[in-house]
Amino acid sequence: MNFYSLFVAFAALSFLTFQPHTNQLMAQTKRPMEVEDLFRFKRLSDPAISPDGKFVAYVVGTVDKAANRTKTDIWLVALGANGAAQGEPRLIISSPKSDNHPRWSPDSKTLSYISTSSGTAQIYLYDIATGAQRQLTSHYTGASQQMFSPDGTMMAFVSSVYPEYSAKGFVECQKLTKERDEAFEASKMKGVVFDRLLYRHWDSWTDFKRMHIFVVPVAGGEPRNLTPGDRDAVPSSSTFSAGDDFHWSPDGKEIAYTASVLPAREEAWRTNSEIVTVDVKTGVQKTLTESNPAADAYPRYSPDGKWLAYRAQSRAGFEADKWDIVLLDRAKGTSSRITAKWDYSADQFEWVSDSKSIVVIVQDNAEEVLYQLPIDGKTAPKKLSEAGTASALSIASNGLIAFAHSILRRPNEVMVQNLKDKTPEHKHLTDVNGKALAEIEFGKVEKISYMGAKVKNQAWMVLPPNFDAAKKYPVVFLIHGGPQSAWLNSWSNRWNMQVWAAQGYVVIAPNPTGSTGFGQEFVDGVSHDWGGKAYTDIMNGVDYALKTYPFIDESKMAAAGASYGGYMVNWMNTQTNRFKTFVSHCGVYNFHSMYGTTDEVWFDEWEKGLPWETADFEKFSPHKYIQNAKTPTLIIHDGNDFRVPLQEGMQYFTALQRRGIPSRLVYIPDEGHWVLKPQNSEFWHKNIFEWLAEYLKK
Repeated sequence: MNFYSLFVAFAALSFLTFQPHTNQLMAQTKRPMEVEDLFRFKRLSDPAISPDGKFVAYVVGTVDKAANRTKTDIWLVALGANGAAQGEPRLIISSPKSDNHPRWSPDSKTLSYISTSSGTAQIYLYDIATGAQRQLTSHYTGASQQMFSPDGTMMAFVSSVYPEYSAKGFVECQKLTKERDEAFEASKMKGVVFDRLLYRHWDSWTDFKRMHIFVVPVAGGEPRNLTPGDRDAVPSSSTFSAGDDFHWSPDGKEIAYTASVLPAREEAWRTNSEIVTVDVKTGVQKTLTESNPAADAYPRYSPDGKWLAYRAQSRAGFEADKWDIVLLDRAKGTSSRITAKWDYSADQFEWVSDSKSIVVIVQDNAEEVLYQLPIDGKTAPKKLSEAGTASALSIASNGLIAFAHSILRRPNEVMVQNLKDKTPEHKHLTDVNGKALAEIEFGKVEKISYMGAKVKNQAWMVLPPNFDAAKKYPVVFLIHGGPQSAWLNSWSNRWNMQVWAAQGYVVIAPNPTGSTGFGQEFVDGVSHDWGGKAYTDIMNGVDYALKTYPFIDESKMAAAGASYGGYMVNWMNTQTNRFKTFVSHCGVYNFHSMYGTTDEVWFDEWEKGLPWETADFEKFSPHKYIQNAKTPTLIIHDGNDFRVPLQEGMQYFTALQRRGIPSRLVYIPDEGHWVLKPQNSEFWHKNIFEWLAEYLKK
């Protein structure tokens, strides 16, 4: 018997003999979080409450590291009248592949979902009473974002199609699409010709297809394309999506959707999208938002049919502009921005059944919370949710809402809340990771603030487990991407602060100028100023931490970040020698080469201007100041990253190597802007923590 076995045996005996010491013994068995735990924890997402408020379906992902994938299943839990769970959750849909995106029929009797069990993503139906399952679509190009019509007889969904075949009948369109794809695969000549930008996006090269909306009878039959032509019927970029980007009118006569109506050659440098309606019977389409030059998206009809609400930005070309909720009176044709005076940017929102208010998710001071927003323009919004990050909101007709919720110390669980309660109270509906989390000794989380370049800044600090204030600890500053993003009180499977703290580091994650959730003026402050106020904010945070927390070892500081965070640590290497080391993941190095190779050109043009027109285009480009760099750096870059292409990391590595600065390039060929595959994630963490240990623990 090894030492651990003896310890466990002794602990068990002690539990039986000395029960008053149970809590102490249990505390002793806790351990710091490991990278492996990221793969052990279940990954809950996409809760959907039934229209009658009696059930919540949700997705649970299980990491299969050997297969290098995450398998998803669908679970179901019954609700009582007050939203409490009735009985244990049960697994209802599982296949060798993946099942996800549960969506309810209006009568709450049928659950639709997307499954890849047939080889491609298709729509399936599950009978709640009997458990019977039926495949609804057999679309060659697959199906996604399915949604029942209000009477439950039709299903709308999204699929891709070559625009030149899109006006043909379904059978012929499918035949021609399949033949074209198979001919290309069989050909030894793989050359393609592009005559417009956005020829690649995120991590994929375009295949010249467009995303269109189809409808199909739920009883079975031939799908019909409602949006033929050479444009996408859902946003081509996930940047502008808040969920399913189309919606049925309550009478089932039309569908409103988000579409790009730009000339194809302009899609890469303009952000304008429109709300378009299509008559389900005739196919006649009408654009509703031509007067707004910026993005309009995520249409939602009110339950009474009087209103059409949607998200809208004001400034064309700016992807991080504030999202307002616009209310369109369908009878009068007039509209108003009901959140114009509210300094929050609207994410997903859903109507309450009485059509008098909307529940919306917003970022608020490094939290992502729910507000109930009356549409009368007179009643103040009501904050509903507690600290943490809410997502994937759904609302039942009886006033119950369900959503996913996480914090820095806990992955997503399903929460349920009754809008009729005078005092908002969350009910934890699930506990998918309770047992696993009980094993972990998490680091203490603190929200700190300090004076930045112009205004107060907020940051998260996570202390190592079993922290001792009398000791000295190395510190790692984590810099978020975006730059218009934020470190939230949220669990992450990629940049998890608790995993970093468990390595023995104090982790500080600042939200400098450009961070979202602190007002639009703060967001705007980073544009054309990437290395200015944000850099000052971060360094002020460093000074504050060193002055305030004597347990931080000034001689052992590191900074790490990805995307814009990667850019910032590259920039910091040219501006300061106070850090022992840097870690740069998919970071921008050269503004000129970035502009010419990134997929979404509008981003660079707004943030920095056009290189041939902007006199100080290179003002904050790290490559112009690389002669000042002295700090050892780990560079990580992914082969399929088209947002910050691989060449950025390669250029940076070449420059550091030629200057004799200790540096290492980690290349991951089969990832895009993020590292998502489990084995790659394990490899990523291993290289980072080994590099940090070399410089911070010796």
